[in-house]
Amino acid sequence: MSTSSTSLPAVRFSNVSKHFGDVKAVDNVSTDILDGEFFSMLGPSGSGKTTCLRLIAGFEMPTSGSIQLHGQEVSGLPPYERDVNTVFQDYALFPHMSVGENIAYGLMIKNAPKAEREKRADDMLEMVRLPGFAKRRPSQLSGGQRQRVALARALINRPRVLLLDEPLGALDLKLRQQMQIELKAIQKQVGITFIFVTHDQEEALTMSDRIAVFNHGRIEQIGSPAEIYEHPQTAFVAGFVGVSNLITGEAASAITGSPATFSIRPEKIHLCEAGAAVSDGECFADGCIREVVYLGVNTRYAVALNGGGDLTVVQQNLESTSMDVLGAQGRSVRLVWRREHNRVISSQ
Repeated sequence: MSTSSTSLPAVRFSNVSKHFGDVKAVDNVSTDILDGEFFSMLGPSGSGKTTCLRLIAGFEMPTSGSIQLHGQEVSGLPPYERDVNTVFQDYALFPHMSVGENIAYGLMIKNAPKAEREKRADDMLEMVRLPGFAKRRPSQLSGGQRQRVALARALINRPRVLLLDEPLGALDLKLRQQMQIELKAIQKQVGITFIFVTHDQEEALTMSDRIAVFNHGRIEQIGSPAEIYEHPQTAFVAGFVGVSNLITGEAASAITGSPATFSIRPEKIHLCEAGAAVSDGECFADGCIREVVYLGVNTRYAVALNGGGDLTVVQQNLESTSMDVLGAQGRSVRLVWRREHNRVISSQ
């Protein structure tokens, strides 16, 4: 299915706020979510991302501002009058119904003929790679299979926007990683707008066309995964999306000549012998390895800088063994990285 050719965004927030008493759950948010994109709302608990999803679904009404779906004002419309569907973390499948009946439930409510319901349910099962599962009960499925059924049920009515509220949160790590890839593939296949809420940065980076990073009811930054990770605009984004070293004041001045706060990602830093030569265009800092954490694929080093403060360094274990890296604790080192990887952080 191809995406719509309309130039209207799938969702438009214009100065939207939602207050619960004195709590500003969403605080003057404005953004466009494009038609056919995989858009993630990323942030910690209480940041406003789930409330925004509920505002789109119609489960909450905004205190102020405007919400449009494909150009239609929907701020006052009930959920059943909006062309959206929602997939929840707990799946919300009916235990007394078969898998096929669960998937076709929306069509049954619309009085679609039984033959059509069964055909489209089978088509949905093929799409989510569960052919032949129509007669099973939800209790006979694994967590990942139940998640696929919930997704198929949400898609069978062909909504223009699919809302996903932390749908992978109940799965174990390996299955969650597998489902991330499959969910993105399904979104490309059906071509509709997916709006995905998560607190998991890896999920957002893996699947999204664009990410909105939420904090205290506001959007701190919107961009592609690479833009969010490589060019964080605020200290919160730098710290929340991946691991980042923030250097400021005298420590920053000693390295860059300016006290302005900058971030440097741990994987950009090279761990070198003390006194190693430094080329033009490189920054360096001297220190002592304070802590070593062996993680199999990588090792994480905490380095206490001679000028004060710590830097975290992550290096791949291309040749090192656990004994090699654990023996580095207490060693004096020089940390070297390319100046172009420094990202000046907004003071706002």
